[in-house]
Amino acid sequence: MASLTGREMATALGKVAAPLTITNYADQVEAERGHRQAADVRSVRLDEVIIVDTGATTLALPADVIARLGLALREEVPILTAAGPGTARLYRDAALTVLGREGTFDCIELPVRTRPLLGVIPLEALGLEPDLRNQQLRRLPREPGNTYFTVQTRRSWRSARPATTCGSCARRNATANTIWCRGAV
Repeated sequence: MASLTGREMATALGKVAAPLTITNYADQVEAERGHRQAADVRSVRLDEVIIVDTGATTLALPADVIARLGLALREEVPILTAAGPGTARLYRDAALTVLGREGTFDCIELPVRTRPLLGVIPLEALGLEPDLRNQQLRRLPREPGNTYFTVQTRRSWRSARPATTCGSCARRNATANTIWCRGAV
């Protein structure tokens, strides 16, 4: 096998085969309330290869897909990309279904005919993780005693650690009384 440069490897490994269905959530709600026919709910199924980027925060869809879905513009937002800072349009109510998991997310507009991008927020919210070796997404467990859902109150978080340090501070050999330490007593 030929050796890949870091950029080629990142490009090859970031591509994951995962069919996505994206639905206009506002249409879906109107249909549930009887104000729209179910057949009129705008939805797009993408069977193509998507790019999973755990360095990206959110869902990003090509402009032509956003137009077909009729998503509402939320606002224009500042963004950071590999090419530097810029602005992008942020759309709302993209209901995403991947591997049987569903969630509704805002999405950033990408240029027409670019690959959809799935960032860390939808991945975590849906309990999905990329299997980059096999170029597919994997569902995290969701059964009692073995689930990706975790909830810790500040009180339970603090009681699980020594009173003077928190786990992240101890790993950094810092004291717990620094201003950024939430575990300080």
